[in-house]
Amino acid sequence: MPRLIFKCPYIKGSAQNAARRENYIRYISTREGVEPVHPENADNPATSKQKDLLSNLLRDFPDSRGMFEYEDYRTAPTRGHASELISRIVEEHLHQMSSGEKYLDYIANRTRAEKLGAHGLFTAGADPPALSQVAEEVSNHTGNLWLPILSLRREDAVRLGYDNAESWRRLLTSFAPEMAKAMKIPFQDFRWYAAFHNESYHPHVHMVCYSAKPSEGFLTKAGIAQIRSQLAGEIFRQELTAVYREQTHRRDELGTAARDALEELIGRMQTGAVEDGQLGPLLEQLSERLSHTTGKKQYGYLKAPLKKLVDELVDKLAQIPQVGKAYALWYELREEVLRTHRDNLPERLPLSRQKEFKQIKNMVIQEAVRLGELSAVFRSEKISDEPEDDPVPKGEQRLWRQAARYREAKKILYDGETPPEEKRAALAKLEQLYDGGFSVAAHLLGKAYLDGVGVKADEKAAERWFYKAAAAGNGYSEYALGKLLEQQERFTEAAGWHRKAAEQNNQYAQYRLAKLLLDGEKVSKDTEKAVRLLTAAAGQDNQYAQYTLGKLYLLGKEIPKDRAAAVYWFTQSAEQGSEYAKYFLKHLDDWRKAAISQGVGRLLHHLGTLFRPSPPGPANIPQITDRKLLRKLKAKKQAMGLKSGGQQQY
Repeated sequence: MPRLIFKCPYIKGSAQNAARRENYIRYISTREGVEPVHPENADNPATSKQKDLLSNLLRDFPDSRGMFEYEDYRTAPTRGHASELISRIVEEHLHQMSSGEKYLDYIANRTRAEKLGAHGLFTAGADPPALSQVAEEVSNHTGNLWLPILSLRREDAVRLGYDNAESWRRLLTSFAPEMAKAMKIPFQDFRWYAAFHNESYHPHVHMVCYSAKPSEGFLTKAGIAQIRSQLAGEIFRQELTAVYREQTHRRDELGTAARDALEELIGRMQTGAVEDGQLGPLLEQLSERLSHTTGKKQYGYLKAPLKKLVDELVDKLAQIPQVGKAYALWYELREEVLRTHRDNLPERLPLSRQKEFKQIKNMVIQEAVRLGELSAVFRSEKISDEPEDDPVPKGEQRLWRQAARYREAKKILYDGETPPEEKRAALAKLEQLYDGGFSVAAHLLGKAYLDGVGVKADEKAAERWFYKAAAAGNGYSEYALGKLLEQQERFTEAAGWHRKAAEQNNQYAQYRLAKLLLDGEKVSKDTEKAVRLLTAAAGQDNQYAQYTLGKLYLLGKEIPKDRAAAVYWFTQSAEQGSEYAKYFLKHLDDWRKAAISQGVGRLLHHLGTLFRPSPPGPANIPQITDRKLLRKLKAKKQAMGLKSGGQQQY
């Protein structure tokens, strides 16, 4: 993988450094090219003088070991490589040397600065700046002076087109806003100059950057890393695109393999064919401690001891071979990209400390909470509890004509092949029915607005029509209104309407109100009343109420434990097709162990999907550019000498 070496030394702002600043500007822009060694001797072993000088230089400037030239010299300690390394070390640390030091004689006639005019200095404009003017400006500057150095291998520079000064000028011109931002300098105050040195093995660029206002600007290690990363992304854009494609391919293969392996492991855990080691006990321990914890059950809100327990559980997950393999391969792909702009790869972090997978921690917490609520055995408890019965009260059946018109309108509205104009006409008929005293018509109008049938979906309009029907005493409408208000998190109002519907023996309202009363978070907890409501709904063959009663009697926390009652209600629910009830009947004696295994299994399933790449977005969709990005693009164009419309400024 190609790599960009980027360093950014600086000279502190002071009058004593003025001569050093001017010398640096003149040096990087005017040094003439003479070969340090004759080409025929370049491959000979380095001389003793070169070795001695390098020993001193590397002792004084140990950071030089991160240069391409040092890598070449270590691999092949020839005269040519020694000469390149000596020159680069001196160049990069010239700002630290006075004009009278011993190193300057060596480099006085050295270099290959590519000249765009009388010298090699360039900036954003097409014309080279006046060297004398820049040198004076820099020497008189009292603020900090940053001296970035960018280096590529020769083969990479040639292949990518960065073996000439003009390419670098265009790149740095377009990148100037990002560099100014990293240096905390307003772009209008940002000044920069550069020179391209077309060295044999490692062509490189020297820059001088500062603010027109001496008090502005500072650059941190994070800022340097940001500049280097973004520049590498620009320079290696084409090659990184190929890497990302390969990443996608490899992630696809890995994702399939990991998910298959994890699903196999989950199946074995659920059948008792394999133990889950420490995962189960840790999950149970976390569940118990979370049950006594107030506040939000999210990682960022937990106290340090609980966070430590969550981290331990996450790292235990990573020890599962399939998960560990997936994580390791993810790291390999990540490091491929990092190598383009990092001298040294960072130490691989445990899964619990990897910020890009922090969602795993909340997955763990969610499973522990579910286990504590004894709902861990369910993949989903989405209940289709919308009543299918006709909400027309029996007392109004005598109004057969209105009832017939109501059912006709309902048929038109929910017929997928009916034209929109006929649906709108049906809605108008329903309003006429309501105005004529047939109050239940308001219920269907509420459903139409809620579902967006024949009209644009509108919850406020749905609430208004449901209210009209509910106020007339229609139990189905009372329930529908309560359900809508519950979805809007207006729980007190919702409970009131559910209560009215429950008093009319609406089994769905009885079940929903019971759930609210059992939970006790949205309305006042009332277990006794909840059990009465559940029993009433269960007596009407509501399988969800039957299943909930079975769970309550089995657990024995909210009400006295009654195994026989639990079996009875689970059986009633199972006979109506409840898979959850069937599961409990099968695991009456080991349900907690099964719940823990399924909780761990679900975590493994989630992990198997985390390493899957995001699907590509649809093609040919216009991109929406926000204002911030537009300002950024405008600044970049201005830096390149373009008007906002893209025309060259003359």
